[in-house]
Amino acid sequence: MGASPTFTAFAGSRRHATGDLSDIARAATRPDAPPVLVFDDASGRVVDLELRHGPDGAVAEYEARAKRSSPPGVQKGRGRPRLGVVAREVTLLPRHWDWLAQQPGGASAALRRLVEEARRTSAGPDRRRAAQEAAYRVMTTLAGDLPAYEDAVRALYAGDAAAFAAHMAPWPPDISDYVQRLAGQAFAPPAGAEPAAGAAG
Repeated sequence: MGASPTFTAFAGSRRHATGDLSDIARAATRPDAPPVLVFDDASGRVVDLELRHGPDGAVAEYEARAKRSSPPGVQKGRGRPRLGVVAREVTLLPRHWDWLAQQPGGASAALRRLVEEARRTSAGPDRRRAAQEAAYRVMTTLAGDLPAYEDAVRALYAGDAAAFAAHMAPWPPDISDYVQRLAGQAFAPPAGAEPAAGAAG
């Protein structure tokens, strides 16, 4: 099982709380709590918590809403649900179906092999892209009016960690620290790449 999702709440430019959604909801509904913006640490997206329902009600309402908005498409019937296999519609050109039909194990097995191979080869780029997008979302929300915002965005997508940190140096510490944490994988070297000269070993 993967780690439980974590969230961070900001009150203006100050980090108010970090933890699971229940921790955030409790911190945000304390009598002395300021208004907060809540971010999903994995995606950088703003989380809409209906805090008027109280901490437990806010979490339950959010989870129910997230479940309703999950993409449909799982079809009942064929598949191997005990193995976690589900059936969904796939549309391909005739030549693709012809090629799949000739593969060992049939079309489904061939598609699974292709997907697993693609996942292995694209894991690094996917992580970098996800980190860039998460950091960018938070930057746009919390730092869009801060100095050197556009320069920091360019450095983020250029993979220039030193320039990225330098452009954020004048920012409120809680914002720059959070953005740099989310952006960490955006600056990870590709698998097999030699570390840059002078990099810490």
